Amino acid sequence: MQQQRYDVVIVGGGAAGLSGALALARARRSVLVIDAGEPRNAPASHVHNYLGRESTPPGELLAIGRGEAAGYGAEIVEGRVASAEKLPEQGFRVVTEDGRSVEARRLLVTTGLVDELPPVPGLAERWGREVLHCPYCHGHEVADRPIGVLATGPLAVHQALMWRQWSDDVTLFLHTGPEPTEEEYEQLAARGIAVVDGEVTGLEVADDRFTGVTLASGRVVPREALVVQARFVARSAVLESLGLKPVAQEMGGAVIGTYIPTDPTGATEVPGVWAAGNVTRLTEQVIGAAAAGLMAAGAVNGDLITEDTRLAVAARRA
Repeated sequence: MQQQRYDVVIVGGGAAGLSGALALARARRSVLVIDAGEPRNAPASHVHNYLGRESTPPGELLAIGRGEAAGYGAEIVEGRVASAEKLPEQGFRVVTEDGRSVEARRLLVTTGLVDELPPVPGLAERWGREVLHCPYCHGHEVADRPIGVLATGPLAVHQALMWRQWSDDVTLFLHTGPEPTEEEYEQLAARGIAVVDGEVTGLEVADDRFTGVTLASGRVVPREALVVQARFVARSAVLESLGLKPVAQEMGGAVIGTYIPTDPTGATEVPGVWAAGNVTRLTEQVIGAAAAGLMAAGAVNGDLITEDTRLAVAARRA
């Protein structure tokens, strides 16, 4: 960190954080990005639905973003922020786990989320490869292949019907999920989706490729992709250190995770603190997170302009 106080410190250097850093640096603000180097999409091979960057590897996209932001003067450092606190006089102090501290007039937190996977042996090792959750992120890559959907909650039937758009060979494994209703069974049958009873106890892998699931009965059902419902948990520790609390988000009557509420610009309930990306919008894709970072950056800069003007008027009157 090249200085002790910045206009804006951004915690998290993913798509949202780097997009915010780029906009703020172009607005001639002093910007520091502190990134722990744990992007959520690291296991994935490519980023999709990002106009102009379709199929770019996640690491390459971040490297491009870092270069663009740094090109306008943003400073980007590695580190994990342990906490942040509001200073008595003005601004904030950010402290990293290794004891470094820095002050900022405003904070933008873009720490993302963690995917908590169902406790099935072998699932985590295939996450982002053949174990998937988002059809818009991965559906095209497994199109027309045998796809399984692992039921762990009431959204499983919805998932199976969604993924049927990409393949006519979809099997719903009831696992620990609820029994479908008669109406849902009819929907599944009408779309040609098979339903298999029994818990899934493991994954079959051959030559470093997922090949099927093993049931408690010992039966192996061949599949080439497995869809799961991860629980989306916001990385909210930094925001919680400022007094903010994560809240549960529901979808279809089921809790899918926790997030930090903000207004449409990303402003939190703590004045001077904004959040953007998956930490506040759990289902946002990469391009949406980048857009949210830009939106928040514009709001942050506008807030700083208001403060700069107030201070200038006070100085003129003194």
